[in-house]
Amino acid sequence: MNLKHVWLDVDPGHDDATAIMLALHSPNIFLLGISTVHGNTASDWTMRNAARCLHAFGASSRYPGVRVYPGAPKPLLRPAKHDPEIHGADGLGGVEGLPDSESPNVVPWIAKDADGEYIRALDGMAHAVKHTWKRGNGNKTTIISSGPMTNIGLFVAVYPDLLEAVEEFVFMGGGVGLGNRSAVAEYNILCDPHAAQIVLDAPVKKTMIPINVTHTAIVTRAMHARLLDPATHLQDADADAPLPKPITNLRHTLSTLIGFFADSYKSTFGFNDGPPLHDALTVAYVSKPEIFKGTRYRVDIELTGTHTSGETVVDVWNYQACDESSWGPGQKNCIVTQSVDVSRFFDFFHDCVLRCDKVSPLNVAQRAVV
Repeated sequence: MNLKHVWLDVDPGHDDATAIMLALHSPNIFLLGISTVHGNTASDWTMRNAARCLHAFGASSRYPGVRVYPGAPKPLLRPAKHDPEIHGADGLGGVEGLPDSESPNVVPWIAKDADGEYIRALDGMAHAVKHTWKRGNGNKTTIISSGPMTNIGLFVAVYPDLLEAVEEFVFMGGGVGLGNRSAVAEYNILCDPHAAQIVLDAPVKKTMIPINVTHTAIVTRAMHARLLDPATHLQDADADAPLPKPITNLRHTLSTLIGFFADSYKSTFGFNDGPPLHDALTVAYVSKPEIFKGTRYRVDIELTGTHTSGETVVDVWNYQACDESSWGPGQKNCIVTQSVDVSRFFDFFHDCVLRCDKVSPLNVAQRAVV
């Protein structure tokens, strides 16, 4: 098994929460740490939400030393923007069963130094990458981004000497001729386009999971039923059949997460079949790249367009004179995924839920009753 050492940068966010769950329970991923960033909600909430997820998803069973490192509260140049219409004011609207953000089970998951001060994302990320690399005697780190790339852009700019220790940047963001928070721009890139361009110019392999692909990973009614009870064989066509009861508390929590997200996507974007699990695909790509298809292109971010700011400009017709000798400026700098085997992705997702079920503290009281 090819073990991947992973740093996860998130802005929870419902789909970010599922990415955390997958990173904790993918057998071929070794999670080094989690940093949080502004995005779906304010940075204070994204930090607390990530810590809530670490506890709820049983991080202590495999990663008692993993911590959440709070990062940038705003983009490099632009004012911060959030998305309460999709994720609620606190980023995890409608989710039931998670501990309170001030719970003694949550607070210790946030990284602090000997003086009780927060250890920031940039410091935590750099330390983890350097320690894992061991001056070339250890392992490279794959850095996953499922939110605005402010923390990642800062890391690239401040620690160029550590880029040789990075195996790949994998990010959920952008679209090929498609937007979701403007006519042409996807939300994560739109929030901080300048940081995204810094990352795209880094001389490191990069993989982009655009909304063209994530919009195919829909939690349909049948998938939702399978989440609640794997023994259920509900079909998507059974629109009037009730969903089964959740067999565990964890599955109830995940179901409420999916349900709120589904309602948001239906009312805002007209997704009637269910919500897309955007961010979860980043972890799936690192764990199971064989279920994706992609092509290497030159990708840049539109930084100044009146109507196109934040657009990911993917040179699908090779108009720029680029080659593949490196991953930096002037080169084909990014693998753009074009499809995912949705069935195999959800098999992977449900396998991770099964492993999470066995260790989640949310199920402890339930097991005691049984």
